[in-house]
Amino acid sequence: MKHHQYAITPPMGGWNSWDCYGATVTEEEVKGNAEYMATHLKQFGWEYIVVDIQWSEAGAVSSAYRPFIPLEMDEFSRLIPASNRFPLSKDNQGFKPLANDIHQKGLKFGIHIMRGIPRQAVHQNTAISGTNKRARDIAKPNSICPWNTDMYGIDSNKDGAQAYYDSLFQLYAEWGSGLC
Repeated sequence: MKHHQYAITPPMGGWNSWDCYGATVTEEEVKGNAEYMATHLKQFGWEYIVVDIQWSEAGAVSSAYRPFIPLEMDEFSRLIPASNRFPLSKDNQGFKPLANDIHQKGLKFGIHIMRGIPRQAVHQNTAISGTNKRARDIAKPNSICPWNTDMYGIDSNKDGAQAYYDSLFQLYAEWGSGLC
């Protein structure tokens, strides 16, 4: 096969909430942009709708990260959508209702996640699903992101680290509709 035949058309992406809203996007804004994409751009190959970083921060006000701000989190140290910005996420629905809406438009849905475990989980030493280990047991507090204070790294050699990651992906699977 000739080299120029690998990508006959350029890879098409989609819409990412950061580009328009920074960290402040709401459910209604995501749905509105998905509707526009489905109506006007899907026919040209645009298919992805991505809710970018800090969807768990209830008080996001701009593209500037607010250091050490509380994030919405479940009892197992996992970030969940801020219910004031994503009202359909209430009652443990997570992004399932929004993903369903986007998939019904023939589009694909994704979320941005940061590596590691929320710092507030470590400070509160919250539980980790599927193990008796807690957030402090797996955290690597000297592994931090220089531009965002939300997360600590995880020491993957510690008991409970894999259980934490497994629980994250289980949660995303429970949100259903095949987050992609």
